[in-house]
Amino acid sequence: MSEYKSMICITNRHLCGEDFLQRIHSLAGIPEIERIILREKDMAQEDYESLAEQCRDICRHAGKPFAVNHFIQAARRLKIPDIQIAFAQMEKNREYLGEFSSVGVSVHSSEEARQAEALGASYIIAGHIYATNCKEGIPPRGLRYLKEVCDSTGLPVYAIGGITPRNMAEVLAAGAAGGCMMSGFMKY
Repeated sequence: MSEYKSMICITNRHLCGEDFLQRIHSLAGIPEIERIILREKDMAQEDYESLAEQCRDICRHAGKPFAVNHFIQAARRLKIPDIQIAFAQMEKNREYLGEFSSVGVSVHSSEEARQAEALGASYIIAGHIYATNCKEGIPPRGLRYLKEVCDSTGLPVYAIGGITPRNMAEVLAAGAAGGCMMSGFMKY
């Protein structure tokens, strides 16, 4: 499993061919996966919160860092110390960010990366780097963009969008700390 070194798992239960919680349990056991981020933005907050609680418990038992994506209030209620949010969420939720031990921020420019760092982000997710089904028809930003983001901040930057173990060497050479993968982890 060493091909997953420096990877963050982003979930998408719609891609999972088996029981979703069983997949989370399996992924939580892969030491090379740095953290699991429960994306699932299409869920109602109450349903998301219930799923987040179950995933939190699985990850906690496995000793795997786990982050809530987007649903800041759910993370607060469940006392989950890690969140991952879009850059646009940072400013309007500034008052809550200090409650978390880790705040990942998705950015789409070097300027957003610098601002996210100034506002207290712990790490950056930059994308999309390669063509991906998640952003079908939208041209990827590419490795030059990734390098610009990496050079603009002192924070660890993780590439997202079309990331696989086969292109991780390019991602790391651009200065990224690692990559985020969704399909590869949800479908394996």
